Amino acid sequence: MDNHGKYRTKQRDILMKYLESIPGIHITANDVCDYFKDQGNPIGQATVYRQLESLVDEGLVNKYIFDAGSPACFEYMQPESHCEAKTCFHCKCEKCGKLIHLKCDELEELKGHLMEHHGFVLDPMRTVLYGLCSDCAGN
Repeated sequence: MDNHGKYRTKQRDILMKYLESIPGIHITANDVCDYFKDQGNPIGQATVYRQLESLVDEGLVNKYIFDAGSPACFEYMQPESHCEAKTCFHCKCEKCGKLIHLKCDELEELKGHLMEHHGFVLDPMRTVLYGLCSDCAGN
């Protein structure tokens, strides 16, 4: 998308710099606010939400809504991102909330199976498997 019409604000610039430093990491708007507050440079929550939504509209950030009880997560999408092809599944730990990207050939086979045998097109960008991460499972 053409960004020439977008306002370049100080908040947008520092938000982009922060997001570019954490590619592939899921964050919430509250995480962003906490980060900048800890840095001594607080940004209002409404500004953070507005900027993140603008970046989603521009295709620079992905937005994930996993369930009604969790806040939306955002992820900066660098050009060589592993989810660029939209074939990334997710695992969410039910204990600590950790979110894990999952690129797995077996899940791609499952996606094909669901289409071929059940006529169901699975959206891997919105598919979340719930369970326990290795830390919480004690492995």
